[in-house]
Amino acid sequence: MNRKIRLTVNGTARAVEVPTYRTLLDCLRNDLGLTGSKEGCGVGVCGACTVLLDGKMISSCIALAVSADGHEITTVEGLAGDERLHPVQQAFIDAGGFQCGICTPGQVVSAKALLDAIPNPSDAEIREWMLGNLCRCTGYYKIIESIRAAAQQSRA
Repeated sequence: MNRKIRLTVNGTARAVEVPTYRTLLDCLRNDLGLTGSKEGCGVGVCGACTVLLDGKMISSCIALAVSADGHEITTVEGLAGDERLHPVQQAFIDAGGFQCGICTPGQVVSAKALLDAIPNPSDAEIREWMLGNLCRCTGYYKIIESIRAAAQQSRA
């Protein structure tokens, strides 16, 4: 059974008809063509699919698209504006906070949510906040460095 839902995705109102069992991740990727968010595990534990739902982090691989009806979604594609990268995106590039790239969209979205909540986090706060984002490549040092740099950039 299909259901028509209305979402605001990255600031744009969208309407899409989806099967009631479709995940938000599949809706974003397959129905709306926003392929930034990745599926790393499919069970909501790795963080690669993290998006913001009304400003709160969620695992889009386990959230049903119909549950997002009427809500605002922000994906990694929606962070950049005015043809410039978001400071978190730029910091990840500048500090090399990525390797293979699978976890990077979720890391960036989670880091943005962190800096919205705690503009000047300690390293311990960064580590705790980012626990839900697994990375098999970087060893996390460059990710922490990236978030620290983005926090400094935001304060400047």
